[in-house]
Amino acid sequence: MTATPSPVINWDAVQRDLVNLELIADPAQITKLSQDYYTFSPVLVPLLSDKRGDLVVRPANVDEILQVARVCVQHRVPLTVRGAGTGNYGQCVPLQGGIILDVSRLNQIHWIRPGLACVEPGVKMAAFDKEARPQGWELRMVPSTYRTATIGGFIAGGSGGIGSITYGQLRDRGNLQALKVVTMEDEPRIIELRGDDVQKVNHAYGVNGIIVELEMPLAPAYPWTELIVAFEDFLAAARFGQALGESDGIIKKLISIHAWPIPSYFVPFRDRIPEGQHCALLMVAEPSLEPLQDLVREYGGTICYDKPAQDTHRGTAIGEFTWNHTTLHARSVDPDFTYLQTLLPPDPEFAFLDHLYHHFGDEVLLHLEFLRFHGKVRPAALQLVRYTTEERLNEIIRYHEERGAFIFNPHTYILEDGGMKTINREQLQFKEQVDPYGLLNPGKMRAWLER
Repeated sequence: MTATPSPVINWDAVQRDLVNLELIADPAQITKLSQDYYTFSPVLVPLLSDKRGDLVVRPANVDEILQVARVCVQHRVPLTVRGAGTGNYGQCVPLQGGIILDVSRLNQIHWIRPGLACVEPGVKMAAFDKEARPQGWELRMVPSTYRTATIGGFIAGGSGGIGSITYGQLRDRGNLQALKVVTMEDEPRIIELRGDDVQKVNHAYGVNGIIVELEMPLAPAYPWTELIVAFEDFLAAARFGQALGESDGIIKKLISIHAWPIPSYFVPFRDRIPEGQHCALLMVAEPSLEPLQDLVREYGGTICYDKPAQDTHRGTAIGEFTWNHTTLHARSVDPDFTYLQTLLPPDPEFAFLDHLYHHFGDEVLLHLEFLRFHGKVRPAALQLVRYTTEERLNEIIRYHEERGAFIFNPHTYILEDGGMKTINREQLQFKEQVDPYGLLNPGKMRAWLER
């Protein structure tokens, strides 16, 4: 029951069985829909650049997904689920070809209730909030790719983002209420997972079930003001970020700290951020602006950009310069940049952060995103790294890890190697149950490869 996918597939027979479904066989389209933003990593580019599916299927409903699953099992066809393809390390890149299941047409919002919503996986996050905000609600956390990312893709491939300063990470209990998945058994079925059971599928790259429905807890929708605060000293900016994160009376959604010269890569704000200064990019609720201004003064900052809440839907969105969009903007200026994802060790005086800032200099530029981790405010670093060789990149990673930092390695497509570095036996056992032939996104799960 654990045979690997057959290398010889009768594609004429497969397409005959995929009756009345939208199929895409154009090679250029297939190539496009086989990619994500793994190009941020010079390590992944040679490993993934030639990987593509054989056929794209774009189902319109759950019945069609069941049909696709049945055909894939019958013909032993690998299947990789795709949302908007905004991931950064090959989560939706098919390693063994097969079918790309594009769920973008499953984009219905089933219902929105106080504090909770039920949606299909292809619902775009910005489109959802547009519907929810008139009712006083919005998604708790979103990636910097908010305008294009899908909710299902975020759950399958993401971990946190804008909003994590208040609500932690997706894996934290309560941030995903329930979901339904289609299995890849001889007779595919729909399974509902609720409560802690959602962790069997949460952030699993779609290796153990096709997500077809999600119940998402929501947050109150405040009028968010977007601000940039400039600082002459980097540690002052970092300490301000920590203090703002710990200011429970100030309602915030984003605290993003950038060491110079990173702000120089933010083209729309070049005239606003003073030359040579470090900055904090913020989203703060409008009623909290007065106490925020007091905190800014306390840490010696200067507000150099202030976009009122009523204008946030117009023009440049500040969130699109934070999290991994920071890497995108830096690479548009210098394509030799890559990045790391790091949870820094407890460091109340920021001595380790100060050491990193001076030790690496311009080779590793510090970019911090403040979030809640196990209930405490912590800075996560998405450092920009001037890439020279893979050997040097690994030296930089080891330097951090030997000093207590935890690297979520973005230079691997293996689920466990990029995340918690341990085998998730619950996810493995669930995959053995729902995908006995190993057809879902094969090659991405170390637990399955080494079982």
